[in-house]
Amino acid sequence: MIDNEKYVSGWSAWINAPIPDTPLQARIQLLWESLRRFAANGSALFGLAILCILISMATFAPLIVPHDIFDQDLAKQLQAPSSNNLFGTDELGRDIFSRMIFGSRITLYIIALTAIIVGPVGLLVGTVAGYFGGWVDAVLMRIVDIFLAFPSLILALAFVAALGPGIDNAIIAISLASWPPIARLARAETLTIRQSDYINAIRLIGADPLRIILRHVMPMCLPSVVVRLTLNMAAIVLTAAGLGFLGLGAQPPSPEWGSMLASGRQFILTSWWIAAAPGVAILLTSLSFNLLGDGLRDMLDPKHG
Repeated sequence: MIDNEKYVSGWSAWINAPIPDTPLQARIQLLWESLRRFAANGSALFGLAILCILISMATFAPLIVPHDIFDQDLAKQLQAPSSNNLFGTDELGRDIFSRMIFGSRITLYIIALTAIIVGPVGLLVGTVAGYFGGWVDAVLMRIVDIFLAFPSLILALAFVAALGPGIDNAIIAISLASWPPIARLARAETLTIRQSDYINAIRLIGADPLRIILRHVMPMCLPSVVVRLTLNMAAIVLTAAGLGFLGLGAQPPSPEWGSMLASGRQFILTSWWIAAAPGVAILLTSLSFNLLGDGLRDMLDPKHG
């Protein structure tokens, strides 16, 4: 017990030392302080908890669902929520709860692939434009302005209409509509970073522009991009649901939340649970990303507090 107390006391003194002894200690102290700020943010923890539940449901979906998501039974159609069907059944007698659980996989699939595409593309375009300036900046930013001139949902609708309906085409369309805000943010960060003494010193020792951008500018822009990307996830979820609602995203009988919402709209006055379940799921998922993004922004902001 005494050893544990000494260990805790030693750790507390080391992590709260006013002057760190090593660069590693300084980084750990900064990370520790950031985590403490995040842990003190109740709304961010709530958003993180919802996302953890969503990921857990998607991961263990085959073990959770009580019914087959494609099993149709017209004798059980439009049944209200009960112990056998927690969220009721739809117009084809399928269990809505089971379809909701598997629908979380589709939502996370769209979010993950979109983030993988949007983050690097926006970061690369923004840092290149901000670092080189001149005609490179002018050309790239005019392209960004063209994309930003259209609402993201309208732009995604145009792309998916050209590519054709389907979940993969929907991901491409959403990505094409979502990268410009990331690029503009990265450019703004780069305009400030490229004039710093740190970057000037690296330039003076002969580092080429590509190395400077990849090894030094991008890592410094990454925290802001991660926060913005997290906040944009809410819009991506809504856009994906909108495409599914219009029949341009995941195609039936796939249990995508937007398409489930579309199929339940005609029964909204008599069997409200068909549309309510996917609608609430979309709401909670979007809300969780907004809350988590706000928490990450406060955690990564060096001027906070």
